[in-house]
Amino acid sequence: MLTDLSHLIAATSRWLTGAYPASGGALATARCEAQARQAVTVAAWLRYPTEIDAALVTMAGPGGAVRLDWATGADGAGEPAAAEWAWRTWVDEVVASWAAGLLADPALAGRAVGALAGSEYSTGRPEEFRRLLAPDEGDRGAAALLRHPDLLAPVTALHHAELLDRLTTGPALAA
Repeated sequence: MLTDLSHLIAATSRWLTGAYPASGGALATARCEAQARQAVTVAAWLRYPTEIDAALVTMAGPGGAVRLDWATGADGAGEPAAAEWAWRTWVDEVVASWAAGLLADPALAGRAVGALAGSEYSTGRPEEFRRLLAPDEGDRGAAALLRHPDLLAPVTALHHAELLDRLTTGPALAA
């Protein structure tokens, strides 16, 4: 049974950095991507807290980016080519929404990382989410769009209540 969320994390991170691109050159792009990936990883681990949850989403598929495109106003760009469409089917709308909420609200991000303590994914090293939890000036500048609460609001609003519920009840109880 496949329990690896890497496809979902990669596709959802790619969607976020495409919708909210970096400000600057290659280094800024790498910093923006790192922040997106850390937020998406935390969100995915909260959304799919067990190996069984991860296996189910890899079997059924996460749903794609259609509603996210609509929420950001990017749905009018026409039908993407088949090669462009394939990765987009691995985008998880809920995970993208939760990640957007974490990027927009540092206190919420801290709560989310804290909620992972003792989970199946926990490594006991909170520093692996440093760019999410404590971005430096360069990180903030590179991800100015990716961390802007007003710009993220349409995506964050899609599933914000569920994120707050998950952080209140805990992953094991809400799954």
